This record gives sequence, structure tokens and C-alpha cells, in this order.
Amino acid sequence: MAGFIQVYTGNGKGKTTAALGLALRAAGRGFRTYIAQFLKGQPTGEVEAAKRLAPLVRIERFGREGFITVKDSPDDEDVTRARTGLEKALEAMLSGDYRIVVLDEVNTAVHFKILPEQEVLDFLDKRPAGVEVVLTGRYAPDSFIARADLVTEMTALKHYYDRGIKAREGIEK
Repeated sequence: MAGFIQVYTGNGKGKTTAALGLALRAAGRGFRTYIAQFLKGQPTGEVEAAKRLAPLVRIERFGREGFITVKDSPDDEDVTRARTGLEKALEAMLSGDYRIVVLDEVNTAVHFKILPEQEVLDFLDKRPAGVEVVLTGRYAPDSFIARADLVTEMTALKHYYDRGIKAREGIEK
């Protein structure tokens, strides 16, 4: 089976959710998915669900708890965590154990210069033919879009966040 590169980007809700849906569908067919979450460290329902789906779905997190704000340059800890995440994802991709590898929020990590764009492109160059790779996050660079076989842009038409409603357990976190 051929593997492709997918990009889920845009300002709308659902990029990570779409990647998790793909992992769920794959698990239903006995395929294994590795998910590296960049910039995320807070407790979420998807991490707990993945524990129940193990070993078919594995999530590793490489972000600190809380939100990252980048003003001038990224924090050294965030850079170290992101690089470790990309290395772990590469190991998973090359291991032969996973049919799908998700780099969750990698687009955002590149946008905020926490990960170099070229390192992610180099990662994609090493992708074995049968492995599907998904890149999620806002601000997908043009180079990722050009390299991808499928690109979906989530567009926000209306969101309850705009009314001051915060992330809800089991829905957004």
C-alpha cells in the first residue's frame, strides 16, 4: 500500500481531530499510528483515549504544559523538546512498526521558528513508501503544501470561542 503526505492547516477547529480520526480508522483495521505532539503538554482526552487503544495508537508529547508565546525568539527548552520530538518521530517512522506518523502542530512549531522548516522537509525525504505522514497546525509553509499529496485547510466561519467560551473537557481538550 502506498503512503502519502497529508497536511491539515488553517485557522478553523479540527486539524488535530482529523488526524486522530485517521488514527482511529487505522486502528479499526489493525494499523498502528504514532503521534508526536509538538507544543502540547496539557492533559487532554486524546492522550487518555490513546492509552486505551495501545499499542495501535501511541501519542508522545514534546511540549510544555500551557501555551507557548513567541515574541522575539523561541525558548531553548521548547527548541530542545521539539527537536527530540522530531527525532522520536523519525525513529518511529523508520521502525517499520507504524503505518501512519502524525506530526501534530509541526506547522505551528515551524512558523514560530521552534523547528527549522528544512529539518521537517529532511524528515519527509526519509519517509518509507508505505508510511502515511500527516502534518497538522496553522501556518503550513508553502514548502509543506508543495510536498504534500493532500492538503486540507480548516476555515473558521463561526466559533464559540469568539463569545468567550473556553476549551471544554472532552470536546476541545
